[in-house]
Amino acid sequence: MVSAKITGTGSYIPNIKKENSKFNSNRFLNSDGSDFGNSNDVIIDKFKDITGIEERRYAETKYNASDLGYFAAQKAIDDAQINPEDLDYIILAHNFGDVKSAAIQSDIIPSLATRVKYRLGISNPNCVAYDILFGCPGWVEGVIQAQAFIKAGIAKKCLVIGAETLSRVIDKHDRDSMIYSDGAGACIVEASNETSNGIISHASQTFTKEEAYYLFFGNSYDKNEHPDVRYIKMHGRKIYEFALTNVPKAMKAAVDKSGVSIDEVKKVFIHQANEKMDEAIIKRFYRLYKKQPPTGVMPMSIHKLGNSSVATVPTLLDLVLKNQIENQEVQKGDVIILASVGAGMNINAIVYRY
Repeated sequence: MVSAKITGTGSYIPNIKKENSKFNSNRFLNSDGSDFGNSNDVIIDKFKDITGIEERRYAETKYNASDLGYFAAQKAIDDAQINPEDLDYIILAHNFGDVKSAAIQSDIIPSLATRVKYRLGISNPNCVAYDILFGCPGWVEGVIQAQAFIKAGIAKKCLVIGAETLSRVIDKHDRDSMIYSDGAGACIVEASNETSNGIISHASQTFTKEEAYYLFFGNSYDKNEHPDVRYIKMHGRKIYEFALTNVPKAMKAAVDKSGVSIDEVKKVFIHQANEKMDEAIIKRFYRLYKKQPPTGVMPMSIHKLGNSSVATVPTLLDLVLKNQIENQEVQKGDVIILASVGAGMNINAIVYRY
């Protein structure tokens, strides 16, 4: 029986830091275009209390999302010590394609995965490259797809990337613009005859009856901006309540399918969307088993890196595996969970034995 294992990881964290204080000059508005009653200092302090974000990273103007994806991919390939010509699939998760700095248009022709394959110099035409649009859970879903290819016997090595430059699709008049950041993470998923570790189980869901447009593209809150220019928007409260209700259930479904005891779970790598939301999700997840979350079970990077959408989970995983987050590590044999929630509304979770 063949298993699917992560044999290498890599991430790219942009160099440009933007601290919360740098938003003091923004003119934040309500959705109807009216001014807030509070000063920017109050708005920013409240934002930090809720999200935990102190600063975030933005890509240099010369780089696009596919460039960031390439940098992360090269590190993952080096980490796995494989020949990129042996890759069967390159799966790249994103939401907005390559958006050039100061541009108002996305570029997705050719696909970002094709661009990364080109940058890697891969000649093999049997290495299939494609993009996946699945909201913030896109990278996790890409890993699930890679496992499916491996289980079906049509792939032995897959490269899965999550890359995004959200800083280029934000409305500077929207408080939520402070959440978003840029970055990329990647991993190599390989077929293995060693079944004692690798992906054990997964769960994926899409909710659309009421939830489809909780995240969407909309106009600037400044009514003087061009009406045909769109920015990332969200119904934050609805997303918060949706995530708290549904993400713990999906995580439990994956754990229950795995046959692994909840007591064996050492780490939960959850999408870095909002510190308070993530903490509440973990508490509710463990409450489903009538337990309390173990100390240190949830590594976090949101404080310094913000929310880079599809890149948060693979970046966080890479940082922990490379001992870049204090007091966090994963050892051989540890059971971990990878979980995410985002636009769609989509949810997924993977149970993995390292």
